[in-house]
Amino acid sequence: MSRFVHVPHPHIEARKNQGPVKHADQLDKSSAISRINSALAVKITSGVGTMWCAYAFAVLALISLPDAIKLGRPAIISWIAQTFLQLVLLSIIIVGQTIQAAAADKRAEATYQDADAVLHTALQIEEHLQAQDVAIESILNDLANQKSA
Repeated sequence: MSRFVHVPHPHIEARKNQGPVKHADQLDKSSAISRINSALAVKITSGVGTMWCAYAFAVLALISLPDAIKLGRPAIISWIAQTFLQLVLLSIIIVGQTIQAAAADKRAEATYQDADAVLHTALQIEEHLQAQDVAIESILNDLANQKSA
């Protein structure tokens, strides 16, 4: 008769079925409009968030550079701040965020796998301890029988 009764944490079973959280899991899916808006936002972000789009925006911005140069220093500064930086850096920042999100997803997956491995090991340790409990109880019973004999 074992003196220890293991009660598994309810999160363990839920965790087995869940898997790691990804950034796509965070999209609003509460209504049809929300799903459409989320899908549209992801499509637009995927398109704008490419280096090819950044190159296209750079070409577009450079088209207006000669006019800015003709108007002088204030126009050039305005062109840099309002045209070039906003158009080109927007796409480059999105590319960087996409790369970072992919890395975060990879880290989440690795952390999940690590936690799953630790849980598996802990369950094996629990089984080992239960086997030891049975052996110790058997030894104690043998000792008690020897004393009474």
